[in-house]
Amino acid sequence: MRTNTEIRSDGLRSLTASLGVIEAERFIALINRERFDYTQWRQDQWAEETVASLAQRARLLRESESPTRV
Repeated sequence: MRTNTEIRSDGLRSLTASLGVIEAERFIALINRERFDYTQWRQDQWAEETVASLAQRARLLRESESPTRV
């Protein structure tokens, strides 16, 4: 099992790789400032969606990010 320090370090590395240093710091500040229940947020995030609607959204996103075929 990994230590809390290792998890924290990997998390910060992932945040900065994804968001950049400034936005990663802003994200951490937002989380610390707000009363935020991540588990509840994840459970509620797609509550109004069906598997079919999520698949359609994913398909549209993939198509919009794909290079056009000739």
